[in-house]
Amino acid sequence: MVHSKKRCYGYVRFIAPKKCTAAIRMLAYGVAADSLDEYVRISESTARIALMKFTKGVITKFGAEYLRRPTPDDLARLLRFGEERGFPGMGGSIDCMHWEWKNCPTAWKGQYSRKSGVATLVLEAVADRDLWIWHSFFGIPGSCNDLNVLHRSPVFRDVLEGRAPPRVVYGECNQYDKGYYLTDGIYPNWATFIQSVTCPQTLKDKLFAQHQEGARKDVERAFGVLQSRFAIVRRPSLAWDEEILNDIMLSCIIMHNMIVEDERDTYAHYADATDSLPTQVIMGRI
Repeated sequence: MVHSKKRCYGYVRFIAPKKCTAAIRMLAYGVAADSLDEYVRISESTARIALMKFTKGVITKFGAEYLRRPTPDDLARLLRFGEERGFPGMGGSIDCMHWEWKNCPTAWKGQYSRKSGVATLVLEAVADRDLWIWHSFFGIPGSCNDLNVLHRSPVFRDVLEGRAPPRVVYGECNQYDKGYYLTDGIYPNWATFIQSVTCPQTLKDKLFAQHQEGARKDVERAFGVLQSRFAIVRRPSLAWDEEILNDIMLSCIIMHNMIVEDERDTYAHYADATDSLPTQVIMGRI
């Protein structure tokens, strides 16, 4: 147990490890701020302030490293992952996740509510096979679907501004000079998206759909691991300010990527024959 220090004039000052412990417990277990009184012996207001300062500190200190765009080495590794799985030129998979906002202001609830009447905020993310989240765009009201989020997202800003690294992929009928993401059926038929076959009839289409849908689950797995590691993004949010929610989400993604980097060397090399798809099949589809 980390103890507090007493100032000369009688007031108790909580040292930094104690505040960090409170913030990490709120992030990891999703508990309310007033539930930490018996464990770390700090008040609800102090715990909330500690959480806000902790998340901002994580973003300021580690955001540039763990929220970065893919470097040439990162891109080479991503393309190697895709080619091993039968998708040459794949940069990952993209999808959206909803985070329930319990304390959404009443005046905003109609804008942020889904069909179920629950207010949510949307996170758009791109993840690779190692579950590293390369792109995150958070804060769009939950009433928007994945397509609405895409039109507001900066995911293709580098491509539009000509800063994206080139990658040439040849198909039977088309030629691509940029990489692509695996998506579900709601996304548009753009050259940067590879979707599954809705109703596969031939053996070739069935094989493609099976492997595409399996590889596309990387981002779904990343969402699940993120929520399991940080219960605060799995449970309804108790914060009132949207800026606080954004800081919480970004800090959780940063720490998630830090864990992925730390454990990456221990992962099994699971690019086996059952998970790979012949390149000729992919070329025939795209």
